[in-house]
Amino acid sequence: MNMEYNTVLVNGEVFNCHNKMSLYDFLIYLRFDIKNIVVEYNQEIISFMNLHEVFLDNGDRLEIVTIVGGG
Repeated sequence: MNMEYNTVLVNGEVFNCHNKMSLYDFLIYLRFDIKNIVVEYNQEIISFMNLHEVFLDNGDRLEIVTIVGGG
């Protein structure tokens, strides 16, 4: 079986993912709690509601910030 992969940068680290993977699926795969993060995809903030609509491409850059509450 010959599968193609994309290489993406996540917070400066290199990751490989399946070439048909949505941003949502990729974040779940990396075990992020998607309700508590902010995602910048190629210098654009992506709404939680749009994570299923974005599909990763080779060379994409992600910056992911985890929101932590407390007092």
